[in-house]
Amino acid sequence: MPQPLDTLVYNGTVLTLDTTFSILNDGCVGIRDGRIVQVASRQGDGSLPDAKETVDAEGGIVLPGLVNAHTHLPMSLFRGLADDLPLSMWLNEHIFPAEATHITPESVALGTLLSCGELLLAGTTTCCDGYFFEDSVAEAARTTGLRALLGQGVIDFPAPGVSDPNDNVRHAAAFADKWQNVDPLLKPSIFAHSPYTCSAKTLKAAKAAASDRGLLFQIHVAETRLEFRSIRSETDETPVAYLNRLGLLDPDTLLVHAVWLDEGDLAIISGQGATMAHCPESNMKLASGVASAPRWIDQGLTVGIGTDGCASNNDLDLFKEMDMAAKLHKAHSGDPTVMDAATVLKMATIDGARAIGLDRDIGSIEIGKQADLIIMDVSRPHLFPLYNPISHIVYSASGSDVRHVMVSGQFLVRDRRLTTIDIDDIMDRVNGLATEIRQTGKSAKRLTLRRIRHAHRRQTSLDNARDRQDKQANRKANQNAPYSCWI
Repeated sequence: MPQPLDTLVYNGTVLTLDTTFSILNDGCVGIRDGRIVQVASRQGDGSLPDAKETVDAEGGIVLPGLVNAHTHLPMSLFRGLADDLPLSMWLNEHIFPAEATHITPESVALGTLLSCGELLLAGTTTCCDGYFFEDSVAEAARTTGLRALLGQGVIDFPAPGVSDPNDNVRHAAAFADKWQNVDPLLKPSIFAHSPYTCSAKTLKAAKAAASDRGLLFQIHVAETRLEFRSIRSETDETPVAYLNRLGLLDPDTLLVHAVWLDEGDLAIISGQGATMAHCPESNMKLASGVASAPRWIDQGLTVGIGTDGCASNNDLDLFKEMDMAAKLHKAHSGDPTVMDAATVLKMATIDGARAIGLDRDIGSIEIGKQADLIIMDVSRPHLFPLYNPISHIVYSASGSDVRHVMVSGQFLVRDRRLTTIDIDDIMDRVNGLATEIRQTGKSAKRLTLRRIRHAHRRQTSLDNARDRQDKQANRKANQNAPYSCWI
């Protein structure tokens, strides 16, 4: 007699995200020991396999749990603290001071719990994170049941938890050693902040530490025009070419943002097999530019989608991120066919899993994979009528439409309620800490509107002057512009 299933999800439209993008009407997903063992439409007679628990999807959409390819979980503590500012001012005069004052192991754990709750309630079952005190992030994430790839931050100045920058890589390596093989849902990583905050020596050491342990290496790169010009001025190379010369690019390297790339950069990335995390809302909010994500995909690069941290988004809802990614690139290119719904949904599921090296276990609903899946409620007015479930997911749905969430066969959200943490208590504690953080924000806001406008005008003037210099140099060399914000 066949062994009964642990859980059977039935009566839903199953978007498998498998290689053929199969869609099963009146589909069933059978789960045993945390893995998917059955994916099929219901039998003609309407009978169901034996299962210890049956879950009626009530005609909803069943799809793989979403994969957020770039987060800074504790930064939910700074949501809305400093908005509508240039990146350098946002970082140097608001975020960095707030971090220096308020980031502790305890606050990091609290911010992580808040973010994990937000992610799970909105259907994200896996995230790829990077921050300071990542040991506290790991401990907190572990209590929620979220699947996560967690990167200890490396940066060449005193940082929370690493007062001596000379210890930055050693500290990251120790974190990785501690968390390898501790929990099947958690995997360590090493995150070098960027090529402008880490020396060549630090970058190479951080990558070596990750490679020696078989771990993903993460880095922000080419996020802004200023970064592009600064690195090029110092090295006579683009940021991507610089990282490549240092030996940092390979299939175990995740490049985040990558807004300012030239054609040679794309060839380098493609040749080395590095993967990409596209963060359209954060890039838009900080006016970093529009990344060339459609071009990346056309060139065969592996591209996931990420929200970035709450301080620069300001939420962790991947449904909103998918919608924005699709529409932004259509408007920017003037082509309504680019970044179609199926492509964007893949970025948030199987391609996101592939970008962070987890596609063998998650990202699609297939036999043998981990049972990370979500069930969407499609009974609301904004989801009627339903002609195309893929289109609905990207253009109509939001995180609030997620009803049930499962990770490794365990329900972490049932009927829109978290099962592993008390989110009301967490929000109360965050509000208490926010009272202290708000004082830091008020102090930083001594910047007047006049000063902000002056800084913006000055930066615009500098950009225009550099543009003129670049054009003159290019005419002399009879070359094309050395950088481009690809459509």
